[in-house]
Amino acid sequence: MSKLWIKICGITLNSDAIAAADYGADAIGLVFYPQSPRAVKKKSIAEITTGLPSWVDVVALFVDPSEDEVRQVLATNTINLLQFHGRESEAFCKSFNVPYIKAIRVKSYDTISKKINAYTSAKMLLLDSHSKKAPGGTGSKFDWKIGESVTAKSTNKIVVAGGLSPNNVQKAIQKIKPYGVDVSSGVEQSHGVKELSKMKAFIEGARSV
Repeated sequence: MSKLWIKICGITLNSDAIAAADYGADAIGLVFYPQSPRAVKKKSIAEITTGLPSWVDVVALFVDPSEDEVRQVLATNTINLLQFHGRESEAFCKSFNVPYIKAIRVKSYDTISKKINAYTSAKMLLLDSHSKKAPGGTGSKFDWKIGESVTAKSTNKIVVAGGLSPNNVQKAIQKIKPYGVDVSSGVEQSHGVKELSKMKAFIEGARSV
């Protein structure tokens, strides 16, 4: 198995971004969804990413954005990957000519299979928990048996999110065998503020599998 891809999402502070890189994360996620308690504004991107190593991807997360909203963020020239968590079509996701991750909220295997086939241009597909309250960052797990079935049958790069923490990330990787893992609330002390010891333990735990 190649090196596991690890993303720390919901970053709002430069100190957390730098710590994530120092601990060995491959990417950080910035949320541009106003309703999220971890939302940041375009003007904050430079401050948050200052000093970040060039090998760390900066991912911009959106939920059903307008084309203009995405292009304004891309105009800062700091974003390596886009991540879409809403009902965006494949045509919309790939229209920016930037690699993208498409999040799929897990309800059943059949539902996931249809959506996976609908986003063949995605660089990665992210499996997240389904919730009526929020499109992500809920801290709840989905049925890992479904995730296991997806990675066993799919040729896509599958990233697992939803309810991951330092306490269960190793089990998730062992069971699902994903391309990568993505965590937000599981390594926080409060919304948008990371607990450095948890973040370090999460990344070390994931790398140890």
